[in-house]
Amino acid sequence: MTMGQLVHINLGKVRPLRVGERKLMSAIGKTEVAGPVCVGLLGLAGDDQADLSVHGGLDKAVYAFPLEHLAYWQQQRAAHSVSLFEATDETLPPGFVGENLSLMGLREDAVYIGDRLHFVDCVLRVTQPREPCGKFNAVMGYAQAARDMVRSGCCGFYLAVERVGTLQSGETFELVPGARQISIAQALALKRHKHMR
Repeated sequence: MTMGQLVHINLGKVRPLRVGERKLMSAIGKTEVAGPVCVGLLGLAGDDQADLSVHGGLDKAVYAFPLEHLAYWQQQRAAHSVSLFEATDETLPPGFVGENLSLMGLREDAVYIGDRLHFVDCVLRVTQPREPCGKFNAVMGYAQAARDMVRSGCCGFYLAVERVGTLQSGETFELVPGARQISIAQALALKRHKHMR
């Protein structure tokens, strides 16, 4: 059994996002909240989804991201001279990549589609990797961010809600293995051609 920790819970509201010359509605900008937060079949209470084709619905109700990856994305932004502030050693805040749950102790090569995360008061099932889009490029601040996500595998994963309840920052979870046929890392690699054109 693998144990991990839910370090941050992040929620977002739909608002305009500049993507190149276009203005799109998006809820990718999440901010950390204090818990407990109610978890329903369609996600976290207070969290919006603007485009249900890429986030939301029963199979993509919650987006989890390994907190360990923030250092990678900080390095990528520094390499492209992108910064929220003047300093290039910025620390990216929780929710920056659009994640609902910032997790510690569970990376894409160790989690498989069908695995379940058992929290104190709810159960979430792993469904698929997060695939990058133009909104991700806009938030990261450089045009090749989506390709870097696919190359690096630092993508996180979507979760379905199997047992509704509540989540609290700081609580631990237990990974209960499913069939273990394809990992999140493998599933993203299978979609690599789509994003590397």
